[in-house]
Amino acid sequence: MSDVDIGGISESKLDWVPCPPGTAPPSPLSPGYARFHGNISNQLPKNRPDVHRTGYAAFRTRDRPPTIFGRSVFNIDPYVYLALRVKSDGRSYFVNVQTESIVPTDLHQHRLFVKKPGEWETVLIKWNDFVRTNLGYVVEPQAEILRQKVRSIGIGLTDRVPGPFELFIERMWATNDESEADNVVDLSRATAQSVVAEARPLASPESASASSLPASPPSARPIRRPRRAREAAAAAEQAKLDEQATETAAQVTTTKPAVEGKLKTKQGQKVAWTKE
Repeated sequence: MSDVDIGGISESKLDWVPCPPGTAPPSPLSPGYARFHGNISNQLPKNRPDVHRTGYAAFRTRDRPPTIFGRSVFNIDPYVYLALRVKSDGRSYFVNVQTESIVPTDLHQHRLFVKKPGEWETVLIKWNDFVRTNLGYVVEPQAEILRQKVRSIGIGLTDRVPGPFELFIERMWATNDESEADNVVDLSRATAQSVVAEARPLASPESASASSLPASPPSARPIRRPRRAREAAAAAEQAKLDEQATETAAQVTTTKPAVEGKLKTKQGQKVAWTKE
């Protein structure tokens, strides 16, 4: 999938590369790996005045064959991480997850951060750190991934930098074992603005037609903090409000209201007000 569908001239291919004999495989007993490569061009189509931005490429896994119970999906609910064994050229790739969402064009996205471009490494991304988007926009509310209904996983390149690109993917899997990773990606430690700045409109995985692309690039909106950070901030704010409410209640109970009446006296001393 690339901007060719809307008249652009970017090129993308996904090839299977067997491990050459006598060379070290990306992981033990690996039979080979996928090679996602091509060339990005920002040239606009001459016959499409409604298209103002090109320069992207992407791929995704095929839909699983249906069963007697209906559409077949992945259930990643028991797992914390998405793991990817990759060798990158250092460009700004995004991992895209599509689920059985109410909105068919919704994607959950996350930057594919690598530390060693040109070398094989395993990257772990927390499922909870994916950001909900729709046609390139960060949308609200930021619902979490439907873990029991994952339809496909893919990778896209949307940095719009003209020139060749190449990404090798040996495998992708769900895991709970953090020790498998060379690089654990945590969005709470990443720069959210850089993640949004790199985001560009992507075609829907269901259709790469021109109707599924916005005519102009969306404006970046801040990404919400991860769930744990939001919960911690909310708890701190609630504690502050509770403390203020306690102080206010203490002031009310220690302040006697002014009432009309007469003053009882005992041996010339003020004792209490009696309401008439």
